Amino acid sequence: MANALLPVEERNLTPDQVEALDKRRHWGLTLQVIAGQFAVISVVLSLWVGQDLTYSPGWAHPMAYYMAVALSIVFVCGVTGTLMRRGVPSLD
Repeated sequence: MANALLPVEERNLTPDQVEALDKRRHWGLTLQVIAGQFAVISVVLSLWVGQDLTYSPGWAHPMAYYMAVALSIVFVCGVTGTLMRRGVPSLD
């Protein structure tokens, strides 16, 4: 009998398809970890962004640019990782 906890599209997978699904979920977890690490970096960068925007002349705001890059990495990796990990996790 099929496992009722699994989504319908995952109930009749071949062993190769299950392995590919597990790899996808592991990559999703890796991307979520990267997003978490960059979130910590973003918190540290937020300590300098206000001062950088206040006192740096013209368009020279390197901390603001680093913060924007870090936040975009957090968003992209977090969303991509979450989408890759959808479904029921394996019970290793």
